[in-house]
Amino acid sequence: MGAVLASVKHDLTNDTAAAVEKIQRYSKEPNNIPLKIAITGESKSGKSTFVSALRGIKSIGDEDEGAAPTGVVETTSEVTEYLHPNYPNVTLWDLPGIGTTKFPAKKYLELVGFENFDVFIIVSADRFRENDVKLAKEIQKMKKKFYFVRSKIDNNIRDEERKRDFSKEGTLRKIRDDSVQGLQKEGFESPQVFLVSSFEPHIYEFSELQQTLERELPAHQSDALLRAMSNINQEIINKKKDFQSRIKYYSTLSAAGAAVPVPELSVNVDYSMMLSVVTDYVTGFGLDKQSLKKLAASSGVSYDDLCAVIKSELAKIPAEFFMKTFISVQGIAALMEAGKVSRNSFLFVTAASMSLSFTTTYFTLSYFLNQLADDAQRVFNRALGVNISV
Repeated sequence: MGAVLASVKHDLTNDTAAAVEKIQRYSKEPNNIPLKIAITGESKSGKSTFVSALRGIKSIGDEDEGAAPTGVVETTSEVTEYLHPNYPNVTLWDLPGIGTTKFPAKKYLELVGFENFDVFIIVSADRFRENDVKLAKEIQKMKKKFYFVRSKIDNNIRDEERKRDFSKEGTLRKIRDDSVQGLQKEGFESPQVFLVSSFEPHIYEFSELQQTLERELPAHQSDALLRAMSNINQEIINKKKDFQSRIKYYSTLSAAGAAVPVPELSVNVDYSMMLSVVTDYVTGFGLDKQSLKKLAASSGVSYDDLCAVIKSELAKIPAEFFMKTFISVQGIAALMEAGKVSRNSFLFVTAASMSLSFTTTYFTLSYFLNQLADDAQRVFNRALGVNISV
């Protein structure tokens, strides 16, 4: 942090434009941390559909632009990189099915470059087979994280529904027990197995997989993954409030701008930094136009209906909102209740009065973060048809 501040202060004194650009770059720093997730398994196990689901992209008939191609035959013939649509630092790698003519099991690891990836997800549409076990053991030797995913659970449920004594809970328990016990026989003491439907990620164990990845990755990569995760349940939305852990960093950047007595400089710095950070919040909570349209397509709730429950202007037109605020709003932040921000207080200092101090920036960003988290909750509830006041 000290080196960052020294660099910013030097530019603030000598080159205003460079200082503003540098603060923008530092404010976006968390979105530049690379995370490479490899999706592997036998051919026709549903890897490509699963990749699209992790990216928040609909892949039925490859309808969404950028969806991984799917089909009844093996459609992944090369190692294919897919960028997350909002966070290109998070990449998912659709690996060809192991055991095919082009990728025989004995040479698979070498051919796909296993050493290049941070974490592995091994996908199977039924039971985990010999090649899956071999892959897992090789990954284990590299001391990297790996997880087992039983895909197409929705198909399993539909098949079992025809039986007279059908029980959804019983079916899921049987699939899990069979998968875990089979892997334990192969020497995996506590295999992590997740039952998912790539077409219905909000049910079954898709969110549990995402949260396990977020919890077990190194801290810097965990933050990168959290930003990229879709809001498929309340817990993920709550976790995204952890964006607050970076607010002290942003506040310090603001303080660095205020430290140099150049007219209007700190306002330019604060405006640039604030807009960048809040725009990142909007995207992270899935409140940007692109994310809302995808949610509308997958949930069946219209885009306009989803937008109707959003109360904050920040989620709609952040750039216009910030410009209007910096020009017209008078006064300073009201910090109440021993440091808590009153929701009835508006937290800005105008360009005419003073620059945003460390404290004001901290509480302003905290306030905006909570506003957007509430909006994300309302949108989530509306998408699921839940009528809960937030």
